[in-house]
Formats: sequence, C-alpha cells, structure tokens
Amino acid sequence: MTDSKRRRRVLIMGAAGRDFHNFNIVFREEAAAEVVAFTATQIPGIAGRCYPPSLAGSLYPDGIPILEETDLQAQCRELDVDEVVFSYSDIAHETVMHAASQALAAGADFRLLGPNTTMVKAVLPVIAVCAVRTGCGKSQTTRHLSHLLRERGLTAAILRHPMPYGDLERQRVQRFASLTDLDMANCSIEEREEYEPHIEEGNIVFAGVDYADIAAAASREADVILWDGGNNDFPMVRPDLQITLVDALRSGQTASHHPGEAVLRMADIIVVNKVNAASPDQVATIIAEIRATAPDKPIIEAASPVILDDPARVDGKRVLVVEDGPTVTHGGMPHGAGLVGASARPGVTIVDPRGVATAEFREIFARYPHIGPVLPAMGYSTAQRRGLKATIEAVDADIVVVGTPIDLARIIEISKPTVRARYAYADAGEPTLGSLLDAFLKERRLKC
Repeated sequence: MTDSKRRRRVLIMGAAGRDFHNFNIVFREEAAAEVVAFTATQIPGIAGRCYPPSLAGSLYPDGIPILEETDLQAQCRELDVDEVVFSYSDIAHETVMHAASQALAAGADFRLLGPNTTMVKAVLPVIAVCAVRTGCGKSQTTRHLSHLLRERGLTAAILRHPMPYGDLERQRVQRFASLTDLDMANCSIEEREEYEPHIEEGNIVFAGVDYADIAAAASREADVILWDGGNNDFPMVRPDLQITLVDALRSGQTASHHPGEAVLRMADIIVVNKVNAASPDQVATIIAEIRATAPDKPIIEAASPVILDDPARVDGKRVLVVEDGPTVTHGGMPHGAGLVGASARPGVTIVDPRGVATAEFREIFARYPHIGPVLPAMGYSTAQRRGLKATIEAVDADIVVVGTPIDLARIIEISKPTVRARYAYADAGEPTLGSLLDAFLKERRLKC
C-alpha cells in the first residue's frame, strides 16, 4: 500500500522541450508530486545534466537529474516511480504503447498530458502552425503567414517550439532579432535552422524554457503571436487558429504518430502540402485519410517549390547534399529540399557521403537507415560540428548543396563552393491560406 503522506514519484520522459514545459506548468508547484528525474532521448548530449534549481522551483533545491533513457522498466524500479509522464513527440503510436507497457510492468501509472492541462493562455491572438509529422513544411508555412500578416499591417511575434540544448538558466527566455543574437547565444545548427530564416524575414523570434514568461515577453512586441511548432507536437500556447500540415508524399502517416493524430483532430484548417511533388492519386489518398480522421475541417492544397540560390552553378557537377537534420533523422524523410533542388538540374551526380563519413556520422546513418544519399546537418555539439565539417571535406564533390534553412557556411568553414536550397510556400488552389486568414482576422476584428 502506498504511504498516503509520501509525494507521488514522477518520471518525465522527454527530449529537452515538451518535458520541461510539462514540468513547469503541471509539476513545479505541485506539492503532492515529486519529479525524480527526466529521461532524455532523440537529442544527443542532453542526458547527464541537471534541470537547475532556478527553473525547478522551491520544491527542488537540488534541481532534477536528466538521465539517458535506457531500460525504462528498470529505471522505474530503481527510482521507485509511481507515474511515468510521456512528454516528447513524433513517436509511432505503437512505440508510445511499448513505453506504457514498460511503465505498467514496473507498477507505475502511465500518463499523457493534454492541451487543457499544459497550454499557456496569451493576451494576444495566437495562430499556430503544426503538423502530423516532422518535415511537412511548417517552417515555410509560418514564414508565409508572417508575410501575409505584415502585408495586412500586423506585426507577428514568432514563438518557436522549445529547443533549449545549452545553458538552461540562460535560455529561460530567449529573444532573437538578429543573426548576432544567435551567435551570442551559441545556438546549435538545429536551433539556427528554425530561427535564422525568420530573422531574415524581419521577424523577432522568442523561445526558451519557460513559456509563460516567453509568451508574456512576445506579447509586448506584436499584434499577433505566430506559433511555429516543432516535430508534430501541439502548441504550448493556446491557439485561436490552429493550422495543421499533412505531407502529400507520406500516405499512411496522417494518424500513425503521437501526437500528430491529435494535432490533426484539433485543426481548424488542414493544409495538404507538397502537392507539386505528388501525383493526383497521392493527393486523393491523403485527402481520404484526412477525411477519415477529420471529416469536417477545411482543406487547403499547397505547394513547396524548392528555390536554389544559384542553380546554374550546380549543372554538370558532382554534388554533396547536406539536408536539414531533424527532417531526415527522427522526421523519417530520406531527403529534403537539397536533393530535390539538385536532382532537378541537368548533368548532376549526387555523391553519397557514407563511405567517408566520420565515426559519429556513421552511427547516425546506422541509427536512421532510411536516410538517402545525403548528409544530415547534425550540429548539437562542437564535436558534431567538427564531424560534419570533416565529412563534407572528405567527400569527393565539386560543390555542396545546402538544404538546411540556414547559411551553413556561417557556422562551419567549408572549402568547397556552396549553393543554398530552400523550400517556399505557394497556394495550389482555392481556398488560399490568405483568404482563410482574412476570415479569421475579420472575425477577431483585427486590422486587415
């Protein structure tokens, strides 16, 4: 029998983002519960640290350990856990239930925290961009929305899904208005991939660890909050309009992953993206899958054209393609914008980097065998950035096509010439995203 006076011992499974947010909102001031540890996965280099006392609050004077997620069942027993809280995203439903089974076998409860429990309420209207899987095109859609709002005389503050991979105390509330701000914060490549394109658009980006404070800071500088989601997670700030993206090229995945299915069911508007790269049958299949889960939501069809900065430089060349890391790792895509853009040019030979990859990158290829003949731009640590640079230099290629959303040459020195490849957003029929945005702004009586 459980001692009624004992605090309920909680283990939070996470990936340095949703887990910290769930703790802050639900457990930080909960005297009846004791979070004994976070377990880390997906993101390398997070485990072995401590969630600091300054963020954990008065109930945790020593902070909270962050452990590597290994044998969950054994960890629950070793830590005498009463409850496991699953707090990360883009995970197959079956995998979530395997984690639940391990928790149950150890005698613990298993819990998923929902939107009503975890969402922060902002004082400004919130438009959220989410997706059923990583790599559906949230970034270019969010940038397009920021442009549409600017055309309508409104300023959008970008709230990005958390990516606090460094000094957590310094990252409590982050504000990025320039590339220099990214340098000063020592942002990883993965963070820059999400922040830099917004800054280039003239947007201010807010992110960090404590989203109640982050939302308050953003609200002082804008007319609208634009939530740029991560993975396939639902927003941490309560949206007034939620847009959910589905990839026309990935049938069978509209309701296959957590919490992507929930995000689809929550949507106010559903965007079927990349229809320019899909066949009519593929688009019809995806729409049928959507209708099976969300039968009454408006659907927009959109294209994701790839733009090469200097396409003629690629023609006839041996090309190494460096892609956005999360999209081709846990996002499950074999490639991204870089390979699409390079392959469309005449006489191009794509060079596979596997044969000369460093040991660390060989491990990445082994962990994600679905990756095509491209190099993921993994750069969570200095060691990974060194490995990325060494692999690029070792590949026998004439030119590097950089398919990450950032100027990679600003971060690591590349001796080979580079050409950037980026996805853009384009409407592909009626209704358009702009027309539905206007209806929302009119309903909210915002300047339009």
